[in-house]
Amino acid sequence: MTDIPLLNGFLFAALGIVVYVVALAVLVRLSPFDLWKQIVTERNLAAGIVAGAVALGLAWIVAATMH
Repeated sequence: MTDIPLLNGFLFAALGIVVYVVALAVLVRLSPFDLWKQIVTERNLAAGIVAGAVALGLAWIVAATMH
């Protein structure tokens, strides 16, 4: 992208964060229930574990793509 490696690192990090946030927002929208309500209000441990696993999976995919 540019001749400055540090700037390239920041650009790719920002792009990776944006892609991750968009993918997580799509996940929350497509879930058949209110994910935040299940985790926080009803203290549903299984929903929290699934949401965390999906978030980690998305992060690994974005990181591998940006690498």
